[in-house]
Amino acid sequence: MPTDNCKSPIPDLQSRGPRAAYVHVPFCAHRCGYCNFTLLAGRNDLIDDYLRAIEIELRWIGKPHEVDTLFFGGGTPTQLNDQQLHRLFAATTRWFPPANHCELSLEANPADLTVARLDHLAQLGVSRISLGGQSFDAAKLGVLERDHSPEELSSAVGCSTERIRSVSVDLIFGTPGETSDVWRQDLQQLIALAPDHVSTYGLTFERGTSYWTRREKGELESLDEELEREMYALAIDTLTDAGYEHYEVSNFAMPGHRCRHNEAYWAGEEYYAVGPGAARYVNGRREMNHRSTTTWLKRVLSGTSPVAEVEELSPEDRAREMLVFGMRRLAGVARADFADRSGFDLDLLAGDALPRFVERGLLADEGNRVRLTRAGLFVSDSIWPYFLKR
Repeated sequence: MPTDNCKSPIPDLQSRGPRAAYVHVPFCAHRCGYCNFTLLAGRNDLIDDYLRAIEIELRWIGKPHEVDTLFFGGGTPTQLNDQQLHRLFAATTRWFPPANHCELSLEANPADLTVARLDHLAQLGVSRISLGGQSFDAAKLGVLERDHSPEELSSAVGCSTERIRSVSVDLIFGTPGETSDVWRQDLQQLIALAPDHVSTYGLTFERGTSYWTRREKGELESLDEELEREMYALAIDTLTDAGYEHYEVSNFAMPGHRCRHNEAYWAGEEYYAVGPGAARYVNGRREMNHRSTTTWLKRVLSGTSPVAEVEELSPEDRAREMLVFGMRRLAGVARADFADRSGFDLDLLAGDALPRFVERGLLADEGNRVRLTRAGLFVSDSIWPYFLKR
């Protein structure tokens, strides 16, 4: 096993480094049918090996780097018990010491959040919790193969808001068989609980998931695109009417509760990341660790680099990604700021795609900035490829 003095198999990071860090925790009680994330279901026996490997990968950073945002995602970080979470936080904050007013986020399963667990998370310094709620409807939760009840979700939101500064809830729409009424009730029940942040996602069928296979066999059917569009519009109108700011395509927040960690991504900033499947972006170099948790474990515990993919971005490619990520925000991209940060002229980079989408009413050109229109929000994923290609 490598020692503290061993040479890191990961390239040296820049002296100042990014101000955001992500830690991937791959453990879940089970895998939901729509999920294609890097995770292990029912393998809590590997948690101690995972913690040893995380401690090693963190040591390869070489020296501590203070961060403004620290995000523990999954998987389900709350699959770890209190002692294991304490060990994970101690190791991570040694190498990524939180700055003053650092946003320390943790993803959580509602079924895991007892009052005692939330008190422990608060003691660890968690300032933002993200609940994978998905729905308050029992039948819809069954279709989604979630392992919590509507009552557990409501309780988790209520208890979390009493103990954690910022509470976010994820909701999914477009589940097979779902109606607009079911989605409207989900939104209304959520608003009644008054979380600080909401993320809404249309269900997607990803290759390699059981949902994909079941759809191929005719066991599941995607909702009509127009119905999904209506559901997204309903989310926008309902949440904004309730006082939430729609600040990114899928995200809504009360004042002062935007996800600062994700905003770093959307601003095109660099970030550290450790764990299986984790992707880091440092010095213009993007690296992704192996997605197999067991392969990642074997590599790290043997002192071998876990990196499976490497991409060196050219200045133009970095600028194009910065443009697309920035355009996901409802505020859009300011021309002067984009030129200062990227070194490229927005109009020259976007080419004739920009005026074409403006003419079609999908983008608004306000002179000093460019942003998505409401119509553009519904088809934004089809716009980005035109800005990414040379």
